[in-house]
Amino acid sequence: MGKQKLVLIGNGMAGVRCIEEILALAPGRFEITIFGGEPHPNYNRIMLSKVLQGDTTVNDITINDWQWYKDNNITLYAGDPVVSIDTAKRRVTSEKGVAVEYDQLILATGSLPFMLPLPGADKPGVTAFRDISDCNKMLEASKSYKKAVVIGGGLLGLEAARGLLNLGMEVHVVHIFNYLMERQLTPTSAGMLRKELEKQGMRFLLEKQTEKIIGKKRVEGLLFKDGSKVEADLVVIAVGVRPNIKLAADSGIETNRAIVVNDYMETNVPGVYAVGECAEHRGMVYGLVAPLYEQGKVLAKRICGAETEGYPGSILYSQLKVSGVEVFSAGEIRDAEITTSVKAIDGIRNTYKKIAVRDNKIVGAVLFGDSSEGNKLLGYIKQNADVSVLEEAAATGGGADEAYADSLSPNATVCSCNGVTKGAILDAVRENGCESVDDVRACTRASSTCGGCKPLVASLLQLALKSKDAPAAPKETVCGCTAHSHDELRAAVRGAGFASAREAMSALGWSKADGCAVCRPALQYYVGQALSAAAADANAGAAAQPAPAASLLADGTYAVTPRMYGGVTSAGQLRQIADVVDKYDIPLVKLTGGAHLDLLGIDADRVDSVGAELGQPAASPAFGKTIDSVATCAGIVYDRGALQDSVRLGASLERRLERLQMPAAVSVAVSASPLHRAGTLAKDLGIVGAPGGWEIYVGGSSGMKLRKGELLCMEPSEEAVLELSAAYLQWYREEANYGETTAQWIERIGITQLREGLFDLLFRAELIARMNLEQQFSEHQQVNPQPPAALIR
Repeated sequence: MGKQKLVLIGNGMAGVRCIEEILALAPGRFEITIFGGEPHPNYNRIMLSKVLQGDTTVNDITINDWQWYKDNNITLYAGDPVVSIDTAKRRVTSEKGVAVEYDQLILATGSLPFMLPLPGADKPGVTAFRDISDCNKMLEASKSYKKAVVIGGGLLGLEAARGLLNLGMEVHVVHIFNYLMERQLTPTSAGMLRKELEKQGMRFLLEKQTEKIIGKKRVEGLLFKDGSKVEADLVVIAVGVRPNIKLAADSGIETNRAIVVNDYMETNVPGVYAVGECAEHRGMVYGLVAPLYEQGKVLAKRICGAETEGYPGSILYSQLKVSGVEVFSAGEIRDAEITTSVKAIDGIRNTYKKIAVRDNKIVGAVLFGDSSEGNKLLGYIKQNADVSVLEEAAATGGGADEAYADSLSPNATVCSCNGVTKGAILDAVRENGCESVDDVRACTRASSTCGGCKPLVASLLQLALKSKDAPAAPKETVCGCTAHSHDELRAAVRGAGFASAREAMSALGWSKADGCAVCRPALQYYVGQALSAAAADANAGAAAQPAPAASLLADGTYAVTPRMYGGVTSAGQLRQIADVVDKYDIPLVKLTGGAHLDLLGIDADRVDSVGAELGQPAASPAFGKTIDSVATCAGIVYDRGALQDSVRLGASLERRLERLQMPAAVSVAVSASPLHRAGTLAKDLGIVGAPGGWEIYVGGSSGMKLRKGELLCMEPSEEAVLELSAAYLQWYREEANYGETTAQWIERIGITQLREGLFDLLFRAELIARMNLEQQFSEHQQVNPQPPAALIR
């Protein structure tokens, strides 16, 4: 079977990034052809202003040079745009008559500059600022003329104005609104920006609406509707862009504001996709690079047949420099959209910070003069974090200094444009020898797109360089019986197919044939977990399954815990338990602090019989700790302060989690109100009823070291709580060391990383899918009754 023919229309940043993702996923699978309207290879359009300002050259902003296309066997038709698509014959035709057939077609036609329909807009000396050609026109004009006017006080217009100033021109900026960058800034921060730019030499004409462009043979100035004028030899129109959708519309592909796509970037025509500024997803058209790159990753997986959850949409944000001034803006910032805000203005340092809050959740932020907290605030906005995290941040410090860089988890995203994490940057320094920000950029792409993360990248670089030559910390092994750490042991067991802990000990070079009291249960857990996961994947084979009713006691007997979902029982169940206690002469029946009933002192040969008569599953090999019960309060009917139905949710949660085995004992509770009557703040997982839904607390402990649970997030529905709780505990059971509590695990990975992971919809779905597989297999597989410790043999 020959290669599939893949055609990309558009040689810009979004489309070519998608091709890069495809090449990484399925190298050699496609015969790739790219058509581009410009006579250049793929370049960074965001950096055009740097070229205009004289800070860099066109070659410096090239992302993929001509050789890259040759090396990847890509046919590029540069300067030859596609003019027609025959979707029935699956063929495209270019302006120069090149016809290419396709199996898969990606439209990445981008946007066109919006040129105001002004009288005189066709005169020489009037240009847009969108591509290299426009940049060259402005450079040429600056050699002969001195007066420039930029129409548009947004980011693009201000960048053009800064470049023209650098070229020695007098520059006026005309803006229809009463303050600059109204989409990204507040009036206060915009006023601070205006003052700074005026110091640089810019002049501003705000609340001005242009009537026409005046001049005889060439532009000479602007006439405004209020009758005033301004002289100009060069007019740059930078008032925005519009999606380039004519080709798609003419070809019968559904369009609205842009080309309409679903979560997989598919259009209404089979085999045709759209990505980037020309695509409309759930009514949104994105013009920022980070969302476009996220779209490209999803589309690449779709085209390559890899599993993907689809593109969920993005939070709009900007982190950039406007004429040398750092600016960050994200989420909702208008006073009409929020409840309240936290503001800080420093007149000496000329900095401004506004954090927007709605219903006690962080929903937006604006930074001016110092954008070093941008990544952190963006994370809060994405997580819909509670405003209390600001108090935590204030107590520990913030900013893009080394202390903040050090506090980030390895999986924290540093460069949102390119998806580069802290860990990737540290690896680039330690393993690839990077010694400068430029080296890190070349190795990882961090800071290569918009440059907003450069301060944080620099801080991480310094942090890595300082620790690069430091002696490595001594490895902490599981115990003296093995040279393996917990991470190494877990990795060695996964996929090895060991049938028992004894077999694993023999294969992995244990110094003692039977191990010791420390390593035996740890290895038993890792082997049992691997067997269970493998059997669930294959739906066959012998896997160690949970023993939800039995656990081994110190004297060699067992405890059986009758299941009472949500702590609710009945007279009939209590009579049944009493009859079993009498029949098997169980020596001790005890209510525990975990709101469940334990039957203690049962001989091994009676465990299965006791479980059967109580309606429990037969005991089977246990390799970890099970969640015995979910504690609840009196519930919405009987608790005067109740806001939500804790009993119903507690029972649902217990049914959801009952077959899972954990690396350490896990306690779960659900309270109907913030009064925490079920002790939710000191549980590994605590769910608390609130006026708008449920608060989720994680990592609490009431053991030897009392620890208050940390607020993870708030969810509006019981379904969302069940999903997030399941994903949290599945991640914990997969990655925590044996014996490590949730509190210790969260302290190790960081609450920020936990939030980032759980709010990554694809990662969350993968966790839940793995949990569901294991639980489904557990429900249907019949296991020969054995004492719960059989796995070690």
